[in-house]
Amino acid sequence: MPELPFRFYDSAAEVVVTERWALPHWSQSYTVSFITWRTWDSIPENVMRQWLKERTAWLRQHDIDVKQPDWTTRVRALSPAKQKEFLRLVWQRWENALDECHGSCVLRAFELAQIVGDCLRHFDGDRYLITDFVVMPNHVHLLAAFPDAEGLLAQCDSWKHYSAGQINRRLGRSGRFWQADGFDHLVRNEEQFQRLRKYVAENPRKAKLTPGEYLHYYLEKLEWPSTRSAQ
Repeated sequence: MPELPFRFYDSAAEVVVTERWALPHWSQSYTVSFITWRTWDSIPENVMRQWLKERTAWLRQHDIDVKQPDWTTRVRALSPAKQKEFLRLVWQRWENALDECHGSCVLRAFELAQIVGDCLRHFDGDRYLITDFVVMPNHVHLLAAFPDAEGLLAQCDSWKHYSAGQINRRLGRSGRFWQADGFDHLVRNEEQFQRLRKYVAENPRKAKLTPGEYLHYYLEKLEWPSTRSAQ
């Protein structure tokens, strides 16, 4: 059993929403989040512009202006079906673009992917709990829970800062490696959790990678504490 407690999203508990760059980040203590971050060259500028254009158009159709500071609060006030529709728009377009493997894709080299994996596992079970992750050629997916809501972004920044330094040193170069921002989603229930675990495991096959071109980890002995689950 994991040492840290963890649970699903609880609508009655406090949620911290942080605005950074193009995406809002929702976090909740001890709640597992699905997190994605990517290398700086993983999505071409024209693809990103189109993605932002489509997101803005969808929000305008629902009378939400992304330039207003409360736009994420208004998204959360939409019906569950509309929130799910928005999530699909934000996430699926993002994921499809990443799986096309744009950019230099240096993490296709297993020894560099291992640097990221070692970084993720370093404080696992102490500062956070990871149940699954996959290091892809130009991005990372993981399922993780943090003791406090503010810890998610801080830990992601720490992972990226340390691993970027190690990878750049190994490649004999310097400068930007990871994109500053990422995507995260609070896991709602066990069904969604199992679906996301499957997604992480199958992502290399979807991107047509071969063994040695990615790094996959999953926690085998995982018993979800149902008393902590939110409906």
